[in-house]
Amino acid sequence: MSNFASGFNFDFDFDFSGQHVLITGGTRGIGLGITRSFINANANVITTYLNNESAKDSLLLEYEQLQSQSPTKGKLEVIKCDVSKEEEVKNLYSHLENSYPSLEILINNAGIKRDSIVGTMSSDNWHEVINTNLNAVFYTSKLAVLSFLKNRYGRIINIGSVGGKLGLAGQANYSATKAALIGFSKSLSKEVAKKGITVNVVEPGFIDTDFVAELSNELKESYKQMVPLRRFGKIEEVAYAVLCLANKNASYITGTTLEVSGGLS
Repeated sequence: MSNFASGFNFDFDFDFSGQHVLITGGTRGIGLGITRSFINANANVITTYLNNESAKDSLLLEYEQLQSQSPTKGKLEVIKCDVSKEEEVKNLYSHLENSYPSLEILINNAGIKRDSIVGTMSSDNWHEVINTNLNAVFYTSKLAVLSFLKNRYGRIINIGSVGGKLGLAGQANYSATKAALIGFSKSLSKEVAKKGITVNVVEPGFIDTDFVAELSNELKESYKQMVPLRRFGKIEEVAYAVLCLANKNASYITGTTLEVSGGLS
């Protein structure tokens, strides 16, 4: 059975029919879960990736299988784009403007880690994380706002991390970007509120992704003990929070940060 239909349909009846969603970094991990969830909710999804061709091919095959088994209203396009480069983001939005009637939702999910203690962290690793995790959000959000203004409606949801509040050893660059994301989102939400545009952050804790799977059993248990619920979160639990904030009914929620962390912080 296609993974699209194996656990990402929620009891709450989300329906994004006719809406267009741009998801950065939507072919792996949490981004993949968000992509699946919007497709299941009948949205037209445009998702970006950078270098992982196998993940892109796997997603497209999965979507084809879904359509052959139980066709949905939602469409999927996967586009290669380095969102840390402003010119590539501009080209992406030019494509969207020429190919789709509108854009209603932006999910800024793309992110990288280059872990090291500050004393040994290279300048390249610092700037690479800043460019991908923070500068890219500025590039995509700026153009999304200009697009949303046409219909005086839009949803921007930025995927943060509890690391932005807790500060994680060996992740000064990553934690700095996730902390900055909160301030950026609050400021932007105030600038566009009167235009029918909301801006929020979803802040995952320890989520059961490939990153967690690579940890030793001892380290996994140590992290679980930090979480009041004593377990790692599921990707679909993060996706549920995203869909809630992206819904039209979430029109009075803006400038806020929603933790999906099991009570970690």
